Amino acid sequence: MKKLFAIVAMLGLFATAQVNAQDATPVATSEEAVTAISDSIQNEATPVDSAAEATEEAAAEEAPVEEAVVAEGGILGVHKGLKTKFIEGGPEFMALVSIALVIGLAFCIERIIYLSLAKVNAKKLMGAIADALSKGDVEAAKDVCRNTAGPVASICYQGLLRIDEGLDTVERSVVSYGSLQSSMLEKGCSWITLFIAMAPSLGFLGTVIGMVMAFDTIQREGDISPTIVAGGMKVALITTIYGIIVALVLQVFYNFILTKIEAIVADMEDSSITLLDLLTKYNLKK
Repeated sequence: MKKLFAIVAMLGLFATAQVNAQDATPVATSEEAVTAISDSIQNEATPVDSAAEATEEAAAEEAPVEEAVVAEGGILGVHKGLKTKFIEGGPEFMALVSIALVIGLAFCIERIIYLSLAKVNAKKLMGAIADALSKGDVEAAKDVCRNTAGPVASICYQGLLRIDEGLDTVERSVVSYGSLQSSMLEKGCSWITLFIAMAPSLGFLGTVIGMVMAFDTIQREGDISPTIVAGGMKVALITTIYGIIVALVLQVFYNFILTKIEAIVADMEDSSITLLDLLTKYNLKK
């Protein structure tokens, strides 16, 4: 009996152990399943995040390209629009206004270069002449004038050439040569004013001809609808606008040239007075 009881007890313990083992296995399995699910969620989230980051990087790389395309398209669009308006305004009249613009700008550029080269430091020049005359060296003063470009130095040189003929002769020489230099400074400015007046006049001519074209179309079609009149009116308005713009551009350059001429003429007058004062002091020392 004892042996039988011992065997039954051992069988009961073995069965209990198996039941416990079976109960513990699903728990472990459930824990592993939860862990696997969380890992899969993380793994699934990672590609999403990577895709979002890749999208942002691609957008950042494409942004400058899109801006460049927009900028290029803007420049090309403006160029295309101007070309279209030029053709719509009538190539013959727009070409005439363009020729006036080109020739007028050529005269403006030539005057600006000439006046820039003619501009010198008048105070420095007169200081060098004063130093030479204070030493009684007239030839050194003449060399200073010969080695200096511009109308101011030329006027002073003409005055120094007649230093022995008296101050009245020197003054008349300076005034006469100053008038000659002033006319040389203003050389070509009359052509600029001509093209300033010509550009809007050509535009108005295109306006009148465009109006005539519009009325011819009305007479031919026997209709006064806006579609028929629009072609001639467009020619009229575009040529007028272009002529006014050309005149404004040339006017700005012309006023700039006049400002430079006035500055040089002021230096000429001031230097002439200073030269006469220096020659007076030089004659008193003799």
